Amino acid sequence: MNETLKRGISGLVYIILLLSSILYSTESFILLFGIFLIIATFEFCNLVNLKKIVPVSFVVLAYFIISLISYYKTETDNYLSNLLEKPIQLGIDIDQLNVVLLVISLVVFAKCLIFLFNNKEQTVSSVWKYLYLLGYILLPFIFIVKISFGINDYNPKIIIGLFILIWTNDTFAFFVGKSIGKHKLFERISPKKTIEGFIGGIVFAVFAGYLISKLYIKPNPDFSNTSILIWTIIALIVGVFGTIGDLIESKFKRIAQVKDSGKIMPGHGGILDRLDSVIFVAPIVYLFYQILSYVS
Repeated sequence: MNETLKRGISGLVYIILLLSSILYSTESFILLFGIFLIIATFEFCNLVNLKKIVPVSFVVLAYFIISLISYYKTETDNYLSNLLEKPIQLGIDIDQLNVVLLVISLVVFAKCLIFLFNNKEQTVSSVWKYLYLLGYILLPFIFIVKISFGINDYNPKIIIGLFILIWTNDTFAFFVGKSIGKHKLFERISPKKTIEGFIGGIVFAVFAGYLISKLYIKPNPDFSNTSILIWTIIALIVGVFGTIGDLIESKFKRIAQVKDSGKIMPGHGGILDRLDSVIFVAPIVYLFYQILSYVS
């Protein structure tokens, strides 16, 4: 099969599966990203030479337990109360849990940046393999789910808007870089990325953010300017941190001496190859939402 056709078909299947799960229900969205997480964990373990049984078991349990606690705490309390025939409440403060998870993720992200820019660091220690698994793989997937709830309830438009921004940034960074790119962004890690492509991707992502806020989200007219500002900031986060996430995954692959993280998507590589930008963007967007919620 023609490589371009193969890439197009697998990409279309991925988009349809993603959008269908997001729009169908909260549960289908959480389930799909749980499956993505399992695949990404397998791929990451292959990249860093980590045995898979313990990591996969850990991320599956952690992901679904945290999802259960975060989104179904009331239902879980009622179920346990009926099961045990006495009032039961899980003594967990969701807000405190979110803060702890966010801090862990940001600390690991800071280490990822050091890892990216440190020319001498060409191996991953045993301890950091597990810490990266926690903060770079597991927690971003949890935050992908969390930001879909925005400040209040599940809103599929938020996560779809985020993916539109990421796809726009990636697409136009490629085309602008290929058309007029002359200055390398980070040649040692990703020879094809250019500064012109990086800036072009951000510009078009900001424009896409404007369109999302005006045509897709459709806020209350009294808050339209605020919505434009919010989506502009999210677009800037996507442009900057999405590119960093792409570069960090490229370094993991360079150390492992592989082109793609996996082969599950013909012509595209693995799940990590498709979600490397989202992984680094999600905790930052979640932090932005928390700041926004606090300020408002």
